[in-house]
Amino acid sequence: MMRVDIDFGKPHTAAWDANTICGRAFEAFRTAFEYGETSDFLALVTDDFRFSVPLPYDDWKEPQFGRQRFIELVQFEREVLQVTLTPQFQLFDSQYGVVVFRAEGLLSNQPYHNVLTVVFEFEDERIRSFHEFVGMPLKNY
Repeated sequence: MMRVDIDFGKPHTAAWDANTICGRAFEAFRTAFEYGETSDFLALVTDDFRFSVPLPYDDWKEPQFGRQRFIELVQFEREVLQVTLTPQFQLFDSQYGVVVFRAEGLLSNQPYHNVLTVVFEFEDERIRSFHEFVGMPLKNY
């Protein structure tokens, strides 16, 4: 069996640093979902912004596009989910950023905790897209 090493460059890692491109993106993401304030996040996105989230509903299963759809996502999630997001670490370069974080709080008034990952794609230090992954599968709210 032949082993092939692929050099993906040298990503930067940090326990947590809110002043990196990845850290700024996540802090704005966190503010949106914790407080419903989307303006900081939307100020960072590109005109062709898109995202994917693992919600178990037909309306959310396909990739989503645009600022207004992000606002709708935040409003929808905040109706059933009151959480605190705590970043664990980040891995990033100039094009991509990955943040692993804990979410703790209430989901439909029941205790909720999960470990999630969000992958940001950057273009000229702006968020072109994000894709969220959950540690435990979500059931219908």
